Parts: sequence; C-alpha cells; structure tokens
Amino acid sequence: MLRLKRLYRFMLQTFLPLFIMTFGICLFIVLMQFIWRYIDDMVGKGLGMSVLAEMFLYAALFLVPMALPLAVLLSSLMTFGNLGERLELLAMKSAGVSLIRIMRPLIILIVCVSTGAFFFQNNMIPLVQVKLYGLLYSMRQKSPELDIPQGAFYSEITGFNVYVKEKEKSGLLKDMMIYDYSEGFNNARVIVADSGRLQTSTDKKLLALTLYKGESFENLNSESDRRPQAKAAAVPYRRESFDTKEILIGFDANFTRVDESFLQNEYMGKNLKSLQTSIDSMTLRLDSIRDINVQNILTASYRRTITGKIIETAVQVNFDSLYQAASHAEKAGILSRARSSAQEVKDQYAIRSLTVADEAQRIRRHFTEWHKKFTVSAACLLFFFIGAPLGAIIRKGGLGVPVIISIFLFIFYYILDNIGLKMARTGVWEAWQGMWFSAAVLAPLGIFLTYKAVNDSVILNADTYLNALKNLIGIRSGRKVEMKEVIIYSPDYEALRIRLEKLASDCESRLSARRHWRNRFTFRKDTAAMQLAAEMESIVEELGNSDRILILNKLMDYPLAGGYGIWQRWQFRREIQIVQRVSRELAEMI
Repeated sequence: MLRLKRLYRFMLQTFLPLFIMTFGICLFIVLMQFIWRYIDDMVGKGLGMSVLAEMFLYAALFLVPMALPLAVLLSSLMTFGNLGERLELLAMKSAGVSLIRIMRPLIILIVCVSTGAFFFQNNMIPLVQVKLYGLLYSMRQKSPELDIPQGAFYSEITGFNVYVKEKEKSGLLKDMMIYDYSEGFNNARVIVADSGRLQTSTDKKLLALTLYKGESFENLNSESDRRPQAKAAAVPYRRESFDTKEILIGFDANFTRVDESFLQNEYMGKNLKSLQTSIDSMTLRLDSIRDINVQNILTASYRRTITGKIIETAVQVNFDSLYQAASHAEKAGILSRARSSAQEVKDQYAIRSLTVADEAQRIRRHFTEWHKKFTVSAACLLFFFIGAPLGAIIRKGGLGVPVIISIFLFIFYYILDNIGLKMARTGVWEAWQGMWFSAAVLAPLGIFLTYKAVNDSVILNADTYLNALKNLIGIRSGRKVEMKEVIIYSPDYEALRIRLEKLASDCESRLSARRHWRNRFTFRKDTAAMQLAAEMESIVEELGNSDRILILNKLMDYPLAGGYGIWQRWQFRREIQIVQRVSRELAEMI
C-alpha cells in the first residue's frame, strides 16, 4: 500500500478542494458567457427541457479546456497564498523544506491533470463538438414558437404577415388582417376578418386558421399583364365575402435534428490521428492542384510547349519589324487579341488561386486543431508554475487578490491565444507559431517567478523597485546617525583624526587626477572610488560610537555610498568634494 508523506498529504488536502471549487466556478462563468452568446438561437423556439439539458451538457464538456487552465491558476494561487498568509509556508521553509519539495505532490497532480486534459481534448472533444454544433445548427433551423402579438404585424410565418388588434384569453383573435404573399408579391392576397382562431395540427406541421365574417381581395393578373411593356389598364380582381373560412398554412413546429455526418468530416470532429491523415492527404492534393495549375496556365499562355523537332538552321524572326509592317487595322487586332489573351490568363489564375487558397485554409484549420490538442495541457502546466510561485510571493489568500491577478493573467493569455489563432488561420504565421505564441510569451514569466520564489527574492515590494529607481537616476536618501544609548567602545579620536586627514588628502588627489572622467563612460569598476567609499564608511561606523552631538550631526553630511559598489559616475566629482570637505571639518572638530 502506497503511503504518502504527511507533507504531501497535507498539500493535496489543501489544494484539491480549492481546485474543485474554482473549476466549478470557472466552468459556470464560461458556460454563462456561452449561453449569452447563443441566447438568440434558444429563446422563442419552444425547445423542450430535454433538448436544453442536452445542449447545456455538451456546452459544459466543450468549455472544460477553457475553464481548466484558469482553475489551475486560481487554485494554485489561492493555495500558496493561504499558506503564506497563515505563515505555514514559512514554517515549512524554516524546517528545511524547499519550495520545490513543497510543490512536488502538486506538480505530479498537475502533470496527471494535463495528461488527462490531452486525452480528453483528443478523444472526447471531437465527439462533443460534433454533437454541440449539430444541435446548435438544428436549433437555428427550427421555426420560432408561434406567438402572435397584439397591435403589430407578425412575419415569422413564411409567406404571411398577420395583424391582430386584440387577443382574448379564450384564444379568439379579434380584427384580423392577413397578407398572403406565398405565391409571390405580384399575386398577393389580402384577407380581413372580424375574428378567428389559430390552431396547430397534431403532427405540428400545419397551421389551421379559422376566420369568421370577413372578406378577401386578390388581383387576377395574367402572364401578359406582368410584362414591362404592357399598357396600364384596369386590373381585374376577385373579392370574396365569407362567414367562415379555413386556411391551411405549412408551418413545421417540430424540432428536427440535422445529419451530423458533414461535421464529422470537418476538422472539429477529428482526433489527432485523423487530423494527421487529413493533413497529409490535403497537402498532397494541394501540391497536385498547384502543379496542374502551373501546367494549365503555361499551356494556355504564350509560353506554350512545342513538342516538334528542333530545327538547327531556324531563321531568327524580328517581331517588331513584322508589327511595324502591319496596317493600322491589323495592329489594332493584334493588340486586342493580346489584351484578351492576357485578361483570360489573369482570370484563370484568379479562379485557380481561389481554389488553392480555400484548400490552404482547410489545411491551416486542421493544423491549428492539431496543435490545440497539446496547448491546453501546456497551459495547465504553465499556469501552475505561474500561480504557485506568485501565491508564495504575494502571501495573500482568499478570493480577493488571487482572483484579480488570475483574471488579469488569464485575460492576457486569452488575448494572446486569440491573436495567435487568428494569425495562424489567416496564414500570417505558421500554425505552430500562432498556437504556441501565448505559451512562449508566458513561459519566461513562469520561470522567473519560480526562480524568485525558490530563492525567496522580494519582487513585489515597492521599496525595492523605488530604491532601484533612485539608484538609477542618482537620487539618494540622507544618512541618519543617532546617539547610542550604550557605548561599549569609545572611538580613538587621535587615530581617527589622522585617518580623516588622509581621507581628505586622498580625495584631493583623486580630484586632481586627469583621467578620472573616463570611468564615467565605461562599465569598469572604479577601484579607487570603492576604496574611498569603504574608508568613509569605516570612519562613520567608528565615530558613530561618539557621545558628541556635533560630531554625530556632522557625520550625517557624508553621502551614502553603501549598496552602490561605486558612486554614480555622473555624481562622482561632486560627492568626492563633499567627502573631502566633511573629512577636514571633522578632523578640525576632533
């Protein structure tokens, strides 16, 4: 029996509930976005609960590859953020456990999740996509539910416009007007009735419209009357009055599923093996089409292939002289035939190029679908190595900061992924470049965050970046020296006076040097400046044990050089002068 270490079991027990919860939340969010996108195809169609439930099931399975990377990112960020906020991560590190070892069980788990995502993307998603898109297409083709409004024309019945002024609760329609243009607008019929009832046949394929006390009007146009040259004359018409009239209208209200076989042959319905087979066959066919097009264009153009015997003593013909010798009519005919021939070749090339472009587009779509089988698994691994180190760095758990960071990173990833997909499908980039573009952009971020988290580097502390900016532009904080409450070793003022005088002398020698400016434009370390800075800091440290207020106040006039290695080169001369002046003043005070 496999026994897990207590640390590994603790990490799995902490991560799994958060992962399941965040996956459910993310799946629900993307499912709502999907429903909002296709809401117009579902509302007003009279779809049954079984059809809607089936559509929701397929949509949820279809959106798993989108929700899974976001769930991995959010759950890993929350897990390590909670551990850092409760100081549990600090306790593990204090016990000698490295961050990589803490992450080890979760890395194994995410690798298993990524492997399962690959098989799900390869085996399940093609079937789900065929079912889902077939169901959506069937829903779009279904006739809308019959609901005639009051005081407005209803045009959802093909070939008819129905107007009802008032509807009673019993289903009786009052003051009806019907425009029947099922046989064309030239043969339109107008029916006006005092009231009527509308019913659906048992098989839901016909509408039975029963009208009471009304009239119908219809023009009796002959074929000769429809001609444009026919003279304007009185048009015969037919008027009919009735007490009761029944009209049957073709209206299929049933939900009919389309044949899904045409979707199975598309890229969305194929697994990895089928995609590779289709890509090979389509590439071979595209190469054949290109070769045939080249031969046809060459044969149809002026560059015809002559298969006759080569004549070694052929006479060179000067076509310019032949053209100049022709008459004006012959020249015009030659130019006209040449122009027609060139236009014909151009049109043939355009038509054939459309065929080639369409075939190349199909190949690119198959290539993008082929790479998509792997990108989801890679995204899960990538987001884990972004979320886990980032959570260990920010040390914030819950649904606040982690959710904001996760949404920002996922939106950034989603934008990059869509850009790459569009570039790959349009042929601007290669398929592998477009599909792996988002992973290539975010992979350095994951490596950087993991490296910083393992080494306990501070990267989200504002003071760190503020100090680095100050160092870059040369802004330095003032030195602070306070009197110590307990002084163990009193400074040797006589020895320090000698050192101060020597420091001032060294500064003067450094300022009088002719080539010290060269260090401002090079990246080499200034050894002399570093020695001056080290001596200055040593004197400040020893005089910091003094009990004289004036000396302590004067020490604060020294510039800060610690943390630089050398002074900023563009401030070199000014700060050396400050060190020289302060050193002499301190020597006099001592």
